[in-house]
Amino acid sequence: MSLIHILSSTDRPNSNALKVSKYVEQHLAKKADTKIFSLMDYPYADIVGGKYGNTPDSVKEFNQELLSADGLLFVVPEYNGGFPGVLKFFYDYLPFPEALEMIPVSLIGEAAGAFGALRPVEQFEQLLKYRKAYIYPERMFIQRVNDSFDPESGLSNETLQKLLMSQLDGFPDFVEEIKSLDISVDA
Repeated sequence: MSLIHILSSTDRPNSNALKVSKYVEQHLAKKADTKIFSLMDYPYADIVGGKYGNTPDSVKEFNQELLSADGLLFVVPEYNGGFPGVLKFFYDYLPFPEALEMIPVSLIGEAAGAFGALRPVEQFEQLLKYRKAYIYPERMFIQRVNDSFDPESGLSNETLQKLLMSQLDGFPDFVEEIKSLDISVDA
């Protein structure tokens, strides 16, 4: 069974991203071992003032534990037309260039607006491609999250709920498929 880590990609307390992360973990756990990480727990205080090139041990530990998974699922909220700045901080302190290379990644966007974080997910997807991650082609965009999502039952729209379940069912298989290729980063 693969290990999939879910990242709630914001430091906002009581965020919808964390609620969605907890919901999707329940479903992923049927086909994979899972763990939720939250950027609320990221050691930002240790990087204040810019420690680029001299990454603190606390940041290395957070990154190492998160990156120990076979696959990653990012739950990305939309803030002001983009993804949260704290997600970029996190990304910038990942080991370069190897951190996401050949790692299966899945993306879920959530937003209060009508496009369900389409723009932020696509922005972040460009960064993932730069780092050579394998991006799962089924993405989910949860629009009007405050009205359409319930932490217990999921999405109120039946069609969108089916799409979400399809993504959560297919991603562990994608991770297993990538693992079976036995591709070495050093090759």
